[in-house]
Formats: sequence, structure tokens, C-alpha cells
Amino acid sequence: MDISLVVLAAGLGSRYGGLKQLEGFGPNGETILEYSIYDAFQAGINEVVFIIRKSIEADLKEKIISRLPSHIQYKIVYQELDALPEPYKCPVERQKPWGTGHAVWCARNAVTTPFALVNGDDFYGAQGFQQIVKGFENTTLDFQKNHHHCIISYPLGQTLSPHGSVSRGLCKINDDGSLSGIDEIVNITENENGEWVGTDPEGNPRVVGVSDPVSMNLFGFSPKLFDRIDSLFHEFLQKNLIKPKAEFYIPTVVNDVIRSGTGKIRVEKSQDQWFGVTNPGDKEHVGNGIQQLVKSGKYPSPLW
Repeated sequence: MDISLVVLAAGLGSRYGGLKQLEGFGPNGETILEYSIYDAFQAGINEVVFIIRKSIEADLKEKIISRLPSHIQYKIVYQELDALPEPYKCPVERQKPWGTGHAVWCARNAVTTPFALVNGDDFYGAQGFQQIVKGFENTTLDFQKNHHHCIISYPLGQTLSPHGSVSRGLCKINDDGSLSGIDEIVNITENENGEWVGTDPEGNPRVVGVSDPVSMNLFGFSPKLFDRIDSLFHEFLQKNLIKPKAEFYIPTVVNDVIRSGTGKIRVEKSQDQWFGVTNPGDKEHVGNGIQQLVKSGKYPSPLW
């Protein structure tokens, strides 16, 4: 089966202070994204689609694509502010990107296969990609014809940062293992009693456990999802075109699939360590984590 890896790599990285997607974290300067590509292809994925801003294309080719083995096929898709469906035109005052949902919409003509969706600056580990590919190869689900998708969850404790609070999407799971919703919990920190406490969307305190499953934006999607994304993006633009900070997010699409009953999103649980980079202080933590994985033999060095 042909399966694509779709990479969200158009983000500005403003809090980090640079392009996190192109920062070297491995022992030979490997980027986080290269480890995702390695794990994806080891699992059976055979194409990578980069969604970027055209302004970073030269850097992407120099720092990542030039290092990839020749058997790794790739495409580049551009997410620009003026990439909108007819009859919409980007307002001149718009500066903020349109969001992750828009990024995936931009790839609609480049991706015709089932695909894994990842953030370009997050380290996910191998297990999540293996679970996605296994699901795609389950012929009873038939991803090519049906609205069947999956989300890879991680135990909260595997995603915490030593450099301050985090915000996480807490997965709510039905008895049949499908996703019933995601609760966004912000400012998760450890209190004096050793409990992890955050705030829910209504502003109420919420105690969470280190084993609670959270979403880190690693999804497996049927290409049928593009039909729904296109429809929802049109609806979004009708309501929000002139709002300079409004964004169209992938979780909006996921929640629509659940509410509408047009498909099911099964939840798979990875036990791998997740690493993310938000602040400059995270670089050493992430680098050390990857170095330990290399030393343990999980990855070759150099990677390619």
C-alpha cells in the first residue's frame, strides 16, 4: 500500500526564536524531522510531503532534503496566505497563517493515499508510525474508501517539559476504542501535593494523571478526509475571512468527524517518549534525549 507522510513545517517558530524544523539535535546535526522521516519509512511509509512557506524552501533543501537517501521520494507543498479557494481573496491586513487545517487543505492535490500527519518540530518515536501503518494495512477498515482514521496518544507523563507548564489535548475514548473528543487542558503544572493540575476551557482547575492519554498531533488519515476539510474550510472563510487572527485547525476537522458520525477515529497508544521544542531551553533536553536513544541502538549514527 502506498502511504504518505505529511509534514507540517510552515510554522514560524516565534517563541523558540528561529526555525525549529531546521535545527540540528542529533549527534551529527540531524533534525527532529529527519528522525520522523526515518521512523516513518522504516514502518513502511514510502513518500514524504513537506508543507512549507516558499521562503524556507532553500533552507529545507540544503539542511534536510540534501541529506536524505535517494530512495526517499518527496513533494513540496506551499502554504501561503493567498492560497485560498475561489472566490476568496486574502485581506491585505492578514499576517497570521490560516492554521493547520489550511496547511492540510493546501496538500489536497498532492496526496491521494492514506497519510500520517506530523508536526515538523516534534519527535514521536517509532511506535506511533508502526501503529498507523498497521491500521492502514487492515483491509477490513479500507482507508481508501471509508472515513476511518486514527490518532496516536501518549501518556501525559511522557510529554511533560522540565522547563515549565504545558498545554495538552486530553483524549476521551469510547468503549470501542474510538475517540469521543479532546479536552484542551492548559497550564499543566505539578502542585505542592505532587498532583498535575491544569485549567479546562471554562477556566476550571482540572487534575490530570501522568498515564492519561493526550494528543500530540500524530494522526493517520484516509484521503477521504480532504473532502470534509475542503467543505469546512469554505465554511470557516465565510465566517472568518476578515478576522485577522482566526485560524482553521485540524482538531476542528477531527471534532466534526466525531460529531457528524461520518467516520471513526480509533485511538492507538504509544509508549514512546515524545520530545517537543517550544522554548530555547528545550534544546538541550531534546538533544540529550535523542543522544540516549542513539546510544541505546534505536537509531544509527549518522542517521543516513
